[in-house]
Amino acid sequence: MNSLDTYKMDKNAKIYIAGHKGMVGSAIVRQLQELGYANLILKNSSELDLRQQDEVASFFRHEKPEYVFLAAAKVGGIEANNTYRGEFLYDNLMIQNNVIHQSYVQGVKKLLFLASSCIYPKFAPQPIKETSLLTGTLEETNEPYAIAKIAGVKLCENYNRQYGSNFISVMPTNLYGPNDTYDLKNSHVLPALLRKFHEAKLNYDDTVEVWGSGTPMREFLHVDDLAKACLHLMNTYEGNVSVNIGTGKDISIKALALLIKEIVGFSGEIIWNTDKPDGTPRKLLDVSLIHSLGWEHKIELKTGISEVYKSKFSS
Repeated sequence: MNSLDTYKMDKNAKIYIAGHKGMVGSAIVRQLQELGYANLILKNSSELDLRQQDEVASFFRHEKPEYVFLAAAKVGGIEANNTYRGEFLYDNLMIQNNVIHQSYVQGVKKLLFLASSCIYPKFAPQPIKETSLLTGTLEETNEPYAIAKIAGVKLCENYNRQYGSNFISVMPTNLYGPNDTYDLKNSHVLPALLRKFHEAKLNYDDTVEVWGSGTPMREFLHVDDLAKACLHLMNTYEGNVSVNIGTGKDISIKALALLIKEIVGFSGEIIWNTDKPDGTPRKLLDVSLIHSLGWEHKIELKTGISEVYKSKFSS
């Protein structure tokens, strides 16, 4: 491997952030701007439909970005993943195939693809190592999304192998933070719980219903920590091993609900709807690789949730 300076993005480099309006993309934009990167290419979905091959080819041909952060994706929680199965598979395959292929065609210096920890097998040994990929059956409710993301990881790997590209992939754990989705049908568990408890407090409800048994264990990372990890890897790492990004700590859904109940100030009771699915029983990432590469998370869960709640609901 060459000197780390080989990979450092120049402050004037032309950088394309695909999905800059989303939670992850907007966090990457904030971090880039904070570090003095000003030559950013930002296109929303009405300006550039990443599912359309011709549009993406034309965009890359004219803009010629030097670096690409591929954070664009169709995302959602358990219900959304299970309801829009065809869309989640098709849209994500098209988005990543077009962006990764055109990055190769137009000679992008480096691309970072954001996959997801849901691509690991449902019963992978815990904590989950990067080598667990494709060693077992996926969680059924989000299988289409996971298969699309696995295809993206493998596309990056095999373009590197065949064409000598410098495309890397990362596997973030469950995320939360600014610009999250709070729609109860399409959001992930943490923002959904924040909204449920907040509305219950405003309505003076006696109870809040939470899906499942509360026993599954989940790991949560603030999206600003993820953005810093992505920039760190973009500037220091190359290789075909997709890198886990997380905290290395997990919490039960029951403990998470009690923590959010405390932060929100809801005084009622939690009702567990065990007719609803739990999803994967545990999903904790092994973060020893990224720790060895010089990055660790900074924002602890209680602090992060409190800040998110204050900014989103307490204004």
